[in-house]
Amino acid sequence: MSGVVVRDLSLDLDAFEGPFDLLLTLVLKEELELAEVEIAEIVLAFAERRLDKRENRGPLDLEACGEFLVLVASLLELKARELFGGDEIDLDELDPDEAADELAERLAAYRRFKAAAGWLEERLLAEGDRYFRLGPAPLGPAPVRLLDPHDPALLAAALRALAAEPPEPSLRHLVLTYPPVSLFLERFRALLARRQRFDFDEEVGDLPRIEQAVAFLALLELRKAGEILLGQPAPFAPITAWTARSA
Repeated sequence: MSGVVVRDLSLDLDAFEGPFDLLLTLVLKEELELAEVEIAEIVLAFAERRLDKRENRGPLDLEACGEFLVLVASLLELKARELFGGDEIDLDELDPDEAADELAERLAAYRRFKAAAGWLEERLLAEGDRYFRLGPAPLGPAPVRLLDPHDPALLAAALRALAAEPPEPSLRHLVLTYPPVSLFLERFRALLARRQRFDFDEEVGDLPRIEQAVAFLALLELRKAGEILLGQPAPFAPITAWTARSA
């Protein structure tokens, strides 16, 4: 039995009747639902053909048997994928030889993934008594926090500054300083020596309020000593001073 005989194997199934290669072509072109094809009947048909060959004492074609096993296994893989919602098959027009090669290639890929899944399952069983935990390992070295480089001299100076006694707070800004009354006495006497009359507001209007108060005390001292006379035509009106001799 050669490979050509395997592909020309006549099938009489409920959903298909014809040669095996036509069945492969229809399946790959999605013109025949693989779920409706009984793979077991295909195997039985091949076995009956094999028994007929043995009765005729024909030689056993191992290559043909191997090709048949590959094709049937590929059909089983595609049928299982279709039944369990696997990827859809989207192929162009293929002749029977290309269809058989495509099935064999997909079966080889399936075997690789199946072997990888088996290896992962064995690893999972071997590591079943280990559990994942968050955080650093309990026996691992403690993390070392690296510090930025510093100058020891600057650090020592900063510590000495912290240990030094703080200076005494200054209260000078809380103390009111008054100009001497004698200053304004001399000023007013010099002014009256040049002229006999002056307006008080015009002379001290630009001075601070505290100096204006001291200047007013000096004006009252001159009035008390009889050196000047004071006049004010109305409340809050300008104060005028003049010498007593001129009066």
